[in-house]
Amino acid sequence: QKQFVESGGGLVQPGGSLRLSCAASGFTLDDYFIAWFRHTPGKERRTVSCISRGAYTNSPDSVKGRFTISRDNTKNIVSLQMNSLKPEDTAVYYCTAQIGPLGPEYWGQGTQVTVSS
Repeated sequence: QKQFVESGGGLVQPGGSLRLSCAASGFTLDDYFIAWFRHTPGKERRTVSCISRGAYTNSPDSVKGRFTISRDNTKNIVSLQMNSLKPEDTAVYYCTAQIGPLGPEYWGQGTQVTVSS
């Protein structure tokens, strides 16, 4: 059975840190382009970070310097380290794995991140 399971969300105060992870089973992450999205009700889903098979990364200015995406192909896990969190980072975060041009083949189940004092 192929699964992509997220972990690591929660409640954190502004300025705090969280680390999100996605563990793949039944498929090899090394073959895939990985992206993290976030979604807040009433707003468009937005990409927060992505990493290619060659480990090239990219992220929007809104999180650049605060969020770091990484992949551990030996453990079949991808992670998103989020530092200096702000209330506007509050959202449900999703990891995705994509190999073709038609969109992600796999989605994590989503994990809630809430930044609040």
